[in-house]
Amino acid sequence: MISYNLNLKFLYIIKIIFIFSIICIKSYADTTETKGDLIVLGKHNAPVKIKIFSSLTCPHCASFHKEIVSEIKKEYVESGQVQLIFIDFPLDQSAFNASKLLHCLDQNKQLKFLDTIYENQEEWVIGSNIDQINNNLKKIVQNLGISSSKFDKCLNDEIIADKILNGRISGQQKYSINATPTIIINEKKFEDSVSFENIKKKIEKLI
Repeated sequence: MISYNLNLKFLYIIKIIFIFSIICIKSYADTTETKGDLIVLGKHNAPVKIKIFSSLTCPHCASFHKEIVSEIKKEYVESGQVQLIFIDFPLDQSAFNASKLLHCLDQNKQLKFLDTIYENQEEWVIGSNIDQINNNLKKIVQNLGISSSKFDKCLNDEIIADKILNGRISGQQKYSINATPTIIINEKKFEDSVSFENIKKKIEKLI
């Protein structure tokens, strides 16, 4: 796994960007929904909109995606009652790199990427340094059309990197996120324990 020192370094970078961005940054919803680059599943006119802030290296996020998102999709997304919005909140450099790859893909491949990255999380997060973890990632994403050269280009794309970091900062500002996954339902932070049963109760009250 990634060392604690690397996590500290990553969080330090976040804090520096926060200091220089806080005056002019707009909310994530304001800056991205109009550009059409949110990762969305479901109809835009759904009465219930659920934002999922997650880190791609977070085991709880993987469990949520594999076990709960699939149930919400089957019961509420396909019927047009819920829209899911996936927002990056990377907690370390590996998650940050994986998020860059996610946003480097065509929109029609992004949900497949999320499925793949969470299903194989235990394989690719293991490594004694970031280079080993990047090599693990590189093998996994080859089937999604990310060649070795495109992989390196994506990781060095400053526009994508800034978008992810600004989204993380503004999400932190707006919703006081202190753990992942954090679930926002119709702009209100979901404070109950994260289970399908509890989320279902909330959805049923809103539809």
